[in-house]
Amino acid sequence: MTRYFDEELLELNKKLLEMSGEVESLIGLSIRALRELSRKMADSIIKDDDRIDAMELEIEEKCLNLIALYQPAAADLRFVIMSMKITTDLERIADLAVDIAERVKELADQPLLKPLIDIPKLASLAQGMVKDVINSFVNKNTELARSVILRDNEADELRNLVQSELINDYMKKDATTVPRAIPLLLVARHLERICDHATNIAEDVIYLVKAEVVKHRPGALK
Repeated sequence: MTRYFDEELLELNKKLLEMSGEVESLIGLSIRALRELSRKMADSIIKDDDRIDAMELEIEEKCLNLIALYQPAAADLRFVIMSMKITTDLERIADLAVDIAERVKELADQPLLKPLIDIPKLASLAQGMVKDVINSFVNKNTELARSVILRDNEADELRNLVQSELINDYMKKDATTVPRAIPLLLVARHLERICDHATNIAEDVIYLVKAEVVKHRPGALK
């Protein structure tokens, strides 16, 4: 029984890594679509969302079956439960990549309101956080997971910078800029939310490895 359970855990880990890789790729594509304002690339991202949804359902079903059949305890139970939580965050990250793609399609029909400066910085930060949190999960690296959590404040600051500039320097001064400013505002919000989900996964990694709860406990990261 133990051998079969271990094999099932390995298979679950493999499926999680496959989904993580797909989501990371989708983030990269959404950022590239934004930089190039590519409608074609945006359409491809939107189409791929169904595949991510199917992967989430498959992993969730596998986790529930593992709990029902083997009744795991301690570290194994944490791994199965955290796998379901991580999968949910990955699926939501994919949804946000799709949201960015939708905004790209809106932006592709008109000239950019302004050169992109802080949004690419936020995009790079989001992509890096997702990549690092996946690596922290694969390698059970809690220090890397902590570094992801600590970067979340930087994401908030960049989103606030984008929001302040677009609202105060453009929308308030010239109402005609609103249709071009709103998609950029939403892109910044979507990217910041990706960082939030990466942070959620990092918290789960720390709990998985050390059984240590750091969620809503900033002092625990010191």
